[in-house]
Amino acid sequence: MNGIKILKPANWVDYELIDSGNGEKLERFGKYVLRRPEPQALWGRSMPESEWIKFAHATFRREKSQNKDQDKGIWELKPGMPEQWYIQYSLENTVIKLRLGLTSFKHVGVFPEQAENWDYIYRTISCFQQESVPVLNLFAYTGGASLVAKAAGADVVHVDSVKQVINWSAGNMEASNLNGIRWVVEDAMKFIRREVKRGKVYNGIILDPPAYGRGPDGEKWILEDQIDEMIGLCSKLLEKNNAFLILNLYSMGFSAIIAENIIRSHFPDIRDFECGELCVQERSQRLLPLGIFMRFKR
Repeated sequence: MNGIKILKPANWVDYELIDSGNGEKLERFGKYVLRRPEPQALWGRSMPESEWIKFAHATFRREKSQNKDQDKGIWELKPGMPEQWYIQYSLENTVIKLRLGLTSFKHVGVFPEQAENWDYIYRTISCFQQESVPVLNLFAYTGGASLVAKAAGADVVHVDSVKQVINWSAGNMEASNLNGIRWVVEDAMKFIRREVKRGKVYNGIILDPPAYGRGPDGEKWILEDQIDEMIGLCSKLLEKNNAFLILNLYSMGFSAIIAENIIRSHFPDIRDFECGELCVQERSQRLLPLGIFMRFKR
């Protein structure tokens, strides 16, 4: 193992982690500040409760009903707080725009800690000296990585099992003045099995698998049961040269060593391998870990 690296997002004007602690985080997205649960913030806050109340334009409250999903809840909004708005992220030669929305599962349409991976994707694709650069984005959510890859000149295939999320992604593409991303509403495992049979290959593969999930036809995804098979299939889809792969994992307790062992067992020839924690830095300089990543080129 080449050592754990702590990644922090690049200087992103439209995002800031203000404070964290007591199982919550206080974040600014554009001009609006959100307060929502964060299970990894097990320490005390740097700022008093009065400051959190003053700053927050919207606060997420979990529903207490035992019959409902534990992560489901409602947003309490201050006057003037919209339910949807846009933020942007600047790359070398372009700007991507992302619509945010207050969902009932506390998510807002972007994972800010992925900004460092976005920069990596953009730099890597920009260095490929070839006319076509196919990139596959699995469990692609609202498409931040897809937009960045497209802006760098890639031919992007964006796969997610939820049609509403695909529609959200397509709106982000249009808002960013991009076009040509291929949208696929399908179970990720089913899609890549078929791509292997077709003999397809990609210069880049991006994976953001959840701990648990369902495909559009009820297909079940369980991370620990299927991640090894999925990485094995990806090894058949990734080009031998001028290629990269990024794996992000948000399942608490899932070790970076486990993920590295899985990747190295299927990709013995990789170079420029990096692994570590995805995190953001708050105003007090304290780091909030939000997941693990692995990425490599070959």
